[in-house]
Amino acid sequence: MSYVLAKSKDDDILSAGECGGAITSILKYLLDEKLVDGIFALRPFDDIYDAMPVFITDSEDLISTAGSYHCAPTMIGDIIERFIDDDTKIAVTVKPCDMRAMHELVIRHRINDDNVYFIGLNCGGTVSPVSGRKMIDLFYEADPNDVVSEEIDKGKFIIELADGGEEAVKIHDLEAEGYGRRNNCQRCDVKIPRMADIACGNWGAEDGWTFIEINSEKGQKLVDGAKKVGILETKTPNDAAVEGRSKVENIMIKMAKKNQDATYPLVSEMDEWSRCIGCYACRDICPVCWCFENCELNKSYFKDEANAFSSPIAFQGVRLSHMSFSCCDCGQCEDVCPMDIPVSLIFDKLQKKYYERTGYVAGVSEDIKPPLYSPEKTEL
Repeated sequence: MSYVLAKSKDDDILSAGECGGAITSILKYLLDEKLVDGIFALRPFDDIYDAMPVFITDSEDLISTAGSYHCAPTMIGDIIERFIDDDTKIAVTVKPCDMRAMHELVIRHRINDDNVYFIGLNCGGTVSPVSGRKMIDLFYEADPNDVVSEEIDKGKFIIELADGGEEAVKIHDLEAEGYGRRNNCQRCDVKIPRMADIACGNWGAEDGWTFIEINSEKGQKLVDGAKKVGILETKTPNDAAVEGRSKVENIMIKMAKKNQDATYPLVSEMDEWSRCIGCYACRDICPVCWCFENCELNKSYFKDEANAFSSPIAFQGVRLSHMSFSCCDCGQCEDVCPMDIPVSLIFDKLQKKYYERTGYVAGVSEDIKPPLYSPEKTEL
């Protein structure tokens, strides 16, 4: 592991980038040098609340993906697993939960990581698009439609308006009113995606620079290559910058642990499961769950009304037994549940229990499969 501060030497990218444009410059280097066939990233469509994944093959189009999109909690891992073959070389920008999901797919041989550059993004949390609009309307002196960019920095959710104005509200105050970051983000304790080749962000960075943690040989070659072709400028961060970044990360983790203690009820105390209608939305959206053709929930005996699940928790019980140890707490299952069941809460709770017994952290533990995923079962 090593650290650098970096910024783009391309004026357009530098202007459009969130903090120095280093990520966009590295992606441009990969495309221009034909090291990848394409780039997976997010790009806003109608507005900042509507960012969608795009596959870019022309580096001139990368400028449209520059910046941060906290109001677009979109996962990419399952798209790569389903639609990108093993021979296609790509780079992908990943939040911690993206990276955790993709690592789980890598160890299941569903993604060939030899052909993927993982460009990590430090993440303090994301905001639901619908909730984000309501939040801005209620707590800011601004029209949500006038917001051109947003960021989370120094404990505040900051918006920039079309007229150049800027407003900020403390995240803590927003969440005290039921807004702010999504519930799973509030309890997430993985803030830096260290399984990625590089992990980038503004924590500890000087103004106009990106702080990059280099986590692999492939990541080192990325930074060195972009610098060599003249698109990236780098320098070594001082000790205060490294310490400042670590301090921010530790504060975020401490907040997450506090939220975990406050929001993890006993399973026996949860009655929300009675609302489950077995619609399969949580299964279908899960970025790690991939074996639909052989899914136990698709068996004919579950299709027959006479043999259907005796209780709603039985449906979730099948999923929990198969997937809870690999939950990356992305919150997608909860986002799509039509009955507003806190699905990700119980999955993450069981993943934490699993960690206590086995030491396995989904998407973080290296080079091993989850113990209960292995054919070699051991008593826990």
